[in-house]
Amino acid sequence: MRKQSTASLQRQRAALVRRLPSLQAVLRGSLLERYKRCGKPGCRCAQGPGHGPKYYLSASQSGEYPRVDYVPQGYYKQVEQYLANYRAIKETLKEISVINSELLRRREPL
Repeated sequence: MRKQSTASLQRQRAALVRRLPSLQAVLRGSLLERYKRCGKPGCRCAQGPGHGPKYYLSASQSGEYPRVDYVPQGYYKQVEQYLANYRAIKETLKEISVINSELLRRREPL
């Protein structure tokens, strides 16, 4: 971290906090895109990639197998945004932590 004044670090931290998305609008995991064959012999999916795309949310908890849940088409955009919010919050928290560590190192009020 380049040498910044304490006031500058505090302003930067406050700006990061204001930039955080709503904590209610977060999801952790990954979106999977799948194409499925229905099994009907005359269906177009037998010759092509399959029906789809169908989307699934894959998320794991510590010590558990990943859970995969179907995401209806109408929820796709919202789920995509919630996943992006999670990534943004995680990155912003890292930046805030770096600032707080620097303030602590300087023995400045947190």
